Amino acid sequence: MSARSKARKRALDILFEAEQRGVNVESLLAERLAHPGTEAPLNEYTVELVQGVVRKWVAINELLSTYSQGWTIERMPAVDRAILRIGAFEVLYADDVPDAVAISEAVALAKSLSTDDSPTFVNGLLARLAEVKPTLV
Repeated sequence: MSARSKARKRALDILFEAEQRGVNVESLLAERLAHPGTEAPLNEYTVELVQGVVRKWVAINELLSTYSQGWTIERMPAVDRAILRIGAFEVLYADDVPDAVAISEAVALAKSLSTDDSPTFVNGLLARLAEVKPTLV
């Protein structure tokens, strides 16, 4: 697993944990940075992803809601929401990550961590965001 793949997984862990515990994502990130505990310290890309998702939270959620045909954000499995937020951030705002890589990485996370239907859903939704990206800028 590449360093960036690991960073995405760690970012997913933070986003998912914050939602499940009902705590602020930025506070949890600060806590993890200050006290990594038994885990390895967070790498720079993990921090960049979490901060980027938080910075674009409202826009990302609106786009996911708009393009998720028949699914509200609340109805999606929590892990899928976190995967989609990271994937959407990379597709829409991370110029150094090719869209195909961002989508592929998100699908891989969905395959390993979510339901059998999740990889197809994640792939379709992120591909749609990549498709409409030129009209969003």
